[in-house]
This record gives sequence, C-alpha cells and structure tokens, in this order.
Amino acid sequence: MYLTIIKNGETIDHRNYGLKLLSFRKDSLTHRTDLQEIDGRNGSVDTGTTFDVRKLTAVFLMKGVDHLDYHLLLDEIYDLFATQSEMDVIDSRQPGKVWTVKVSSTYEPEDITQRSGKLTVEFTAAFPFASSLGSTLDPLTFSADKWQVAQGLLPSDELVYKHKTNIFRIYNAGNVTIDPGEDVPLNITYKGSSSNLAIKNKTTGQTVSYTGSSIVSDTIKLEGLRHLKNGVSIYANTNRGFISLSPGWNDFELTGTSSSFEISFDFYFLYK
Repeated sequence: MYLTIIKNGETIDHRNYGLKLLSFRKDSLTHRTDLQEIDGRNGSVDTGTTFDVRKLTAVFLMKGVDHLDYHLLLDEIYDLFATQSEMDVIDSRQPGKVWTVKVSSTYEPEDITQRSGKLTVEFTAAFPFASSLGSTLDPLTFSADKWQVAQGLLPSDELVYKHKTNIFRIYNAGNVTIDPGEDVPLNITYKGSSSNLAIKNKTTGQTVSYTGSSIVSDTIKLEGLRHLKNGVSIYANTNRGFISLSPGWNDFELTGTSSSFEISFDFYFLYK
C-alpha cells in the first residue's frame, strides 16, 4: 500500500523519502442541510443539502539510516507536503481514483526509536469527491492502467463518447452528477455543419441552442459554461444554458445538424 503524490505536475513516490504508508482513510461525507423555521409550523423546512469539504488522513512510518539521517529526512518531508497549490493523491488500493487535496494540519513525528517515528498527515479535499484517473476519451479498458474495479464501468463496447447520429446515449459511470455549474469539467465538442444547432439532454431536460450556423470545418464547443465556435465566444448567440450529466444513462437528441458531423463528450467520473 502506498500513495502516489502528484505535485506541481511531478509524480512523487513517498517511499523515496523513507516513508512507509501504514494507513490512508477518508472521512464520510459531511452533510450541510439548510433548515428554515416558519412561525406557526411544526419543525423546520428542509431547503436542501450540500456536502462540506472532505477530510483524508495518512499515517506513515518514517525511517532514517541513523539519527542524523532521520532529522534530515524530516526536513525533506516537510518540503514535500508544503504547497500553496492543490496536489493529487492516489491510493494504490484504488488506483483509478484521484483525490485533489491540501495539507490541512500541522504534524510532527511521534518518535519510536532514534531513527524512526510515526507521522500523521491530514488532508482536506475542498471538492469532496474523488475523480476518475482516466477521462471518457481515454481507452476504456483495464489495460490502459487508468481504471479499476468497482468504478461503475460497463463493458467497453457499450461505452461510446463520440457519436455521429442525432440520437444517442452517454453513460456517467460515477455516482455524482457532472455539473458545470459547480466548476466540474465537461467538454462537449461538435465538429461539422449545422444551422440553429440544439443539444438536448432528455434525461435532465437541459438544452443548449445556438442561433447561428457552422460549416464542415467548424468546431462548436461547450467548455463547461463557455460556448465557443473555433475558439471564439458565441455565448451571446445561445440560450445561455448548459448541460449536466446524471449518474447512469443520459439520452441525447440533436437538432439543426446537417451533412456529416461528430460530437464528443470528454469528462471525468466522480465518486462519493
């Protein structure tokens, strides 16, 4: 068992710092339920629940060659976990899921011998869900080394994220809605000609429509909440909507297409 640490784009093996991972645990989700009291009514009104930040805790055994090496290693470990930007951590027991975190507590070793000690590091994930290591446009096979069991995947021949027909389905293998309104990445790319193109997720009832046209060499892209044509914003010429993806199957229908085209969906699955 070990953690893969990705910091500033660099993949780091903590075992090179004399650290052996003893345990890595995540807290349960913390529910934030908004309850409003109303005069003359029993109890409160539940106006909705969101989830708070997520706590994750790693416990390491730290070993140096001798007492001096032990303290030199400690300085390197302090530098390893010191960052003003978020870092990614991957538990080797679940290699297909990534946690984006920051260290959220002070820590110092609990000495066991003169050259060894136990170190407990607490992380906070501002966004409380894990992301899949692979995206939908990566090969959806275990040989790609980006996926794991219990990730909600179906047989790869059923999972298609590029389509050339007006009616198709998109599968969200995670158990969290892919919602660009919460800054969750979702890139929908349409290549080809169209006139008054509309992309509708019939499962969620959401539609993005564009009152314009495109030719075969044009690219229309829904990049989260941004609407682009060949890299230039067309937001003012759309209905200013956006598309989200519910867990499981999402049924889509396109109107306004003409000639041949291709539409692709690029996103990462999210897990509670």
